[in-house]
Amino acid sequence: MAGMKKLMIIGGGAAGLAAAVAATDALRAHGVRVGADGGADAVEVTVCEADERVGRSILATGNGRCNFSNVRVDAGLYRNAEFVGAALAQLRAQGGHADGCEEPGRKKAVRSTDAALPADAVCPDPVHAFFAGLGLVWREEGEGRLYPLANKAASVLDVLRAGARDAGARELCGCEAVRIDPPSHAGDRFHVRFAGGVVRHAEAVIVATGGRTARGLLPEGFEATEPRPVLGPLRTDSRLVKALNNIRVRCAISLMSPDGDAKAREEGEVLFRDYGVSGIAVFNLSRFAEAGDMLRIDLLPRMDAPMLEQLLLERRSRLFARAGSCTGDDVLRGMVLPAVGRGVLKAAGLRAEGPFGKRDAAPLAAALKGLALEVRGVGEPRQCQVRRGGFAVEAFDPRSCASRTMPGLHVVGEALDVDAPCGGYNLHWAWASGMLAGRAAAEGPGKGAGGHFCPVRCFPEKEQKKGLFCPTRI
Repeated sequence: MAGMKKLMIIGGGAAGLAAAVAATDALRAHGVRVGADGGADAVEVTVCEADERVGRSILATGNGRCNFSNVRVDAGLYRNAEFVGAALAQLRAQGGHADGCEEPGRKKAVRSTDAALPADAVCPDPVHAFFAGLGLVWREEGEGRLYPLANKAASVLDVLRAGARDAGARELCGCEAVRIDPPSHAGDRFHVRFAGGVVRHAEAVIVATGGRTARGLLPEGFEATEPRPVLGPLRTDSRLVKALNNIRVRCAISLMSPDGDAKAREEGEVLFRDYGVSGIAVFNLSRFAEAGDMLRIDLLPRMDAPMLEQLLLERRSRLFARAGSCTGDDVLRGMVLPAVGRGVLKAAGLRAEGPFGKRDAAPLAAALKGLALEVRGVGEPRQCQVRRGGFAVEAFDPRSCASRTMPGLHVVGEALDVDAPCGGYNLHWAWASGMLAGRAAAEGPGKGAGGHFCPVRCFPEKEQKKGLFCPTRI
């Protein structure tokens, strides 16, 4: 093929930038020049972003701090866990960044600038090795969450942009892709159409946009689920929560179907808002919540209902012995916040200022163990961290996130039907899938005809007979 070969990455978010770094690293490792000024044998790697700058989604993560990964990544946490497990296994087999750790389990001294890891570390995860190689320094916080040491998401974005730029990748911002037309025959390229009528061509394309945008890009034939916002607050019946606005409680919270079947359970902090409930525990439940479901908040999860009922009766007896009377407010004083106590009493059908009788202990214990709120829906999209849905994973090879039927096309990150709870897991998937796709798109010096670089994995002759071809073959 005459002229420069092109790898186009559509979307300059987490997955897209990781793909750009991984692709350029792999190309340079194979001795392939990268960039528009590299000559006829070079490969041009371009990140096309609809926004005026790349990485806005990264800057917004973790309230601007960017919980970029977790030390306890487990494929079982993800939707479509089998696909994710195969992808993460492939990445472990490949290792991390060229400047980070090598083979899994093999010790390598990490450069002194990589202060996030000890000098004799065994890199436990290739994503972490990838960022160490880029120079990112981080710290671990609760539940294994990893944050940049500078405590700013900009640190993560800066090392990614520098890594891609220094290796020869370019950014093309304000450039909205609207459709991808596949190669029509062997030797043809992908035709990527942009808003305004511009058409650009590439031998390989990585789709790294959000699920909603990606659905309109790919040709017909790729099954997809309509993405919906998740990992956000839940709107509920507001009659109770309005009086509790901005109050936080530590509790266990369960999500129940309208039929009473348990769907999910979380423990942690819940923040009451005038429209419903928020907090990480609620965010995780939002992945499974639908309008009509019920939330049951257990304010005292370390105590079962009979034990709690007995405790309430004992508190009533002590108060009567001391003061000669006992109200609902009195019996809950010191157990829960006053506003929460009044809300629970109301839910139990009791008056906060009224006398608290022996028969009141059972309904109050039940309300404390299962404060019920009806789900009306998930919060506003801007309040949610990810979208659940996207392209069905069955159409893609987990080892490369490449289409099984359209060589040279890769789909990564949120565009695939993969999501996980809070804790850095969704960003970890974005980096991991981007790395796999970037490396796969850049794989294979000498695999094309005439020994030139082939930007996509070539298929053997028997596969070519099935209509699968290398787009760079003459």
